[in-house]
Amino acid sequence: MSDRETALSFDLNAIGADFFEDPFPIYRMLREHDPVHQNPDGTYLLTRYADVAASFKHKGMSSDKKVAFKPKFGDSPLYTHHTTSLVFNDPPIHTRVRKLLSAAFTPRKLSELEPVVDRVIDDLLENLSGVGHFDLVDDYALALPTQVISDMLGIPLEHRHLLRGYSNLILGALDPVVSSEDMQAGNQAVLDFEMLLEELVAKRREQPDEGGMGEVLAALIFGEVDGEKLTAVELVQNCIFLLNAGHETTANMVSSGIHMLISNPGEMQRLRDDPSLITTAVEEFLRYQSPLQIGNRKAMEDVTFGDTLIPEGSFIHCAIAAANRDPVEFDDPENVDIGRSPNRHLAFSVGKHICMGNTLGRIEGRVAVGKFVQKFATIELDGPAQLNGRARFRGHDKMPVKVG
Repeated sequence: MSDRETALSFDLNAIGADFFEDPFPIYRMLREHDPVHQNPDGTYLLTRYADVAASFKHKGMSSDKKVAFKPKFGDSPLYTHHTTSLVFNDPPIHTRVRKLLSAAFTPRKLSELEPVVDRVIDDLLENLSGVGHFDLVDDYALALPTQVISDMLGIPLEHRHLLRGYSNLILGALDPVVSSEDMQAGNQAVLDFEMLLEELVAKRREQPDEGGMGEVLAALIFGEVDGEKLTAVELVQNCIFLLNAGHETTANMVSSGIHMLISNPGEMQRLRDDPSLITTAVEEFLRYQSPLQIGNRKAMEDVTFGDTLIPEGSFIHCAIAAANRDPVEFDDPENVDIGRSPNRHLAFSVGKHICMGNTLGRIEGRVAVGKFVQKFATIELDGPAQLNGRARFRGHDKMPVKVG
């Protein structure tokens, strides 16, 4: 088929291994030939930067998924979780919950977490310095956000090894194509994590002053906005949301960023020669391989993108990954430029749903990648890097490396 025919016949609900491996050729074809694409199920897929950015800011767009998720999840733990978490709600619920969750990301809390990030990375690099061969994902990229989020929620050491599995299963259920086995496993992950968090919440209610450096659980339990607190369900489900939002995505950013540098040795050398480039490098990692690749909105009124009218009630897939490689917005978008400026990528969204943890994520990325590159004189792949096979939250499951 021609590129145009491929774009016009694309079905987001029928994607397979080729798309999971490399979705960007399809995104390019869609941008060029069918940028406001209607899937066979009647939903729309946006791939141009201007359209995706506008969809995030448009007053007529809804993030509430109580109707949209019912056919997929039914009355299940996954339905309760995803329709209660901050990201899938509109004002006034979104406004109230966001204000209450903001206690986790105040300047004071971030200042407490910065030395935690530095200490975790220094310890990890010290442990890895004499190893020579290791898995970048398991042994490095995941270890940082796991410890940071665990510290924020007060999760004991003996339970922290469970977090990645919970996150993978809960986020994986959001993909367009999900097997019945994975759906069942996702529901069980919500139940298991709920049980763990309910125990932690009960303990912190009894001992509100026992939290460690950087912990925000007490602030989430007792915090008030206009006399209102998080309900018991909101508290637990949004703690799960904090894990998912800051755990898997940060690990993907770090591992993908280092993979980009390995694949572009000239850019690796630029960063070695000028460590101050780490700030713009992290923005380029986020643009080139966005940890969240597809967002969603529902049109609450008729909306127009380009020459296409999308009718009220339609569901819209916002391809952040495609928008972040739109040549109308970015020069030479298919190549990595760690000094790229300006770089107005959409990895953290824009508008009222901009990621609350974007500052913390950037701190983690700068420290984790910057110190890793300066620590090791040579960094090479030691076997094939294995992608996670997901369309929305794309990243690596395995990445064997050799350092010296």
